[in-house]
Amino acid sequence: MMRKPSDLTEVDQNSATTTGTQTLARGLSVLQAVAGGARELMEISRVVGTTRSTTHRLASCLVQERYLRFTANVGYALGPKLIELGFQAREEISLTVVARPYLDQLAEQSGDTIHLAIRDADDVLYLDKIPGKKGLEMRSRVGHRMPIATTGVGKALMLGLPEDEWKNLYQKRNTAANSDTSKLLQKRSWTEFRDQMRQYTAGGYAFDLEDNEPSIRCVAAPIYDARHMIVAAISVSSTVPYMSLKRMQSLIDTVKQAASGISGELGATVTRMQRAS
Repeated sequence: MMRKPSDLTEVDQNSATTTGTQTLARGLSVLQAVAGGARELMEISRVVGTTRSTTHRLASCLVQERYLRFTANVGYALGPKLIELGFQAREEISLTVVARPYLDQLAEQSGDTIHLAIRDADDVLYLDKIPGKKGLEMRSRVGHRMPIATTGVGKALMLGLPEDEWKNLYQKRNTAANSDTSKLLQKRSWTEFRDQMRQYTAGGYAFDLEDNEPSIRCVAAPIYDARHMIVAAISVSSTVPYMSLKRMQSLIDTVKQAASGISGELGATVTRMQRAS
């Protein structure tokens, strides 16, 4: 006779919990195997480390619940339920909330001003800012816009663009309203700007070498989402006395690591980010 849940001993309940957890873990492993390219049942079994019958049972359940789909002569693939959940998760993510712990850590490590920004048309739009601890203040602020090609975060946002769009944005930046900025922009020709951007693209970072404000320098890095599209960027900024070229070089990995952490929260994978840089 089947026992009621209330009749189960603590040992029985713990055993049931362990079995359920193990089944869940195996089911997730099947999803990961298919996501990694395994299509045939035997291949999935090998990757997961389960018998063919167990794997078939798990895969069939996942197909029934639409987490996987099965097509004859093709095999298993990720199912529509994951697409639905992915879009729902994306809608529920607040970039500023997700990024803030990484920005706080970066601010603590550097003592400099930290920015988070996105692209809006041909401008950079600042979403968050943590002032530095060195007594200086920059004209950037949350909600402020600047021409994208004049700032470090802007150049980081441009890393995934084709060179003809670099040129278009470079030319538009010369109409910057700020006269000091306009004078600074005239220092670098299009060829110099292009070569600089090629270097940044290869390294996965960007510098602001007083392009936007006199005596202000910054180190920036792009943030990716699950599609491996650049969706935002972060930067560490300070004045020339605190931001020598040697220090800027030393900050590249630190800023990239913080950007990578935020990217991971948005669903980007380490492998794809490494491949891009």
